[in-house]
Amino acid sequence: MTLDEAKRGDQIEIIYIKDALVRSQAIRLGISEGSRMLCTEIVPHGPIVLKNRKQEVAIGQKIAHKIKVERVG
Repeated sequence: MTLDEAKRGDQIEIIYIKDALVRSQAIRLGISEGSRMLCTEIVPHGPIVLKNRKQEVAIGQKIAHKIKVERVG
């Protein structure tokens, strides 16, 4: 599934980021393949908020659609 399909409360692992530009943007935000994060909020027609330790990051829908994830736990 892609990140935009995640549900609030899902523990997810980033599996694959195909687009090189999206991958470089994600790395700047502390997101890389193998990262495990908690989906804390889904804003309707807006960003997906992910939490990793004490850091929260908002990812827009278009970018989230390009990030493959898997539910864990």
